[in-house]
Amino acid sequence: MIRLENLTKLYGSFVAVDDISLHVPRGVLYGCLGPNGAGKTTTLRMIAGILRPSQGRVLLGGDDVHANPIAAKMRLGFIPDRPFVYDKLTGAEFLRFVAGLYGQQGDVVERRIAELLEVFELTSWKDELVEAYSHGMRQKLIISSALIHRPECIVVDEPMVGLDPKAARLLKDIFRQFVEVRRTRRHRAHEHAHARSRGGDVRPDRDHPARQDRRRGNRE
Repeated sequence: MIRLENLTKLYGSFVAVDDISLHVPRGVLYGCLGPNGAGKTTTLRMIAGILRPSQGRVLLGGDDVHANPIAAKMRLGFIPDRPFVYDKLTGAEFLRFVAGLYGQQGDVVERRIAELLEVFELTSWKDELVEAYSHGMRQKLIISSALIHRPECIVVDEPMVGLDPKAARLLKDIFRQFVEVRRTRRHRAHEHAHARSRGGDVRPDRDHPARQDRRRGNRE
């Protein structure tokens, strides 16, 4: 489902991501661990098509993220570490807007919006401007927006930040259910114990240059 081929990202002479090759098949929950500066966020942003690799490529379901971005991104739901939302839209309007980016509209989308708002306990806030939302509520809205188009795989960067314990537990259950229906999820985390609690495969970034030479700086 997610395939990285010799993925590399350079910033001048600084190697942020060093020649990663990886295949995460459909139906697998996969975690990536490492210290600050190991290149986790950079890698996830390349998978999502936000950053262009210096070398190598990313394939989502066989589609090259940069050669065929529309088809590839239709398969993907991305939850960034620093989510952005439009403060002057209501929660429902924001989800409707994101669905429109994927060419989806009408009654099917409205039912999906209602379903996600109910799951994340945002129904009573659906007509309130996002600027009135707490940090945790914004995070729930971003997670909802990543699920709105029913993607085949989800890439998440520290998704539990800002969530209360109940919401964090709910999100873990949603991810497990997502994997059980043979979709794929890839996430990054700083803490090994926290990642292990979610189940699935965990890959430490042991050999990354940032781990070998911390003086080169932090690119995340």
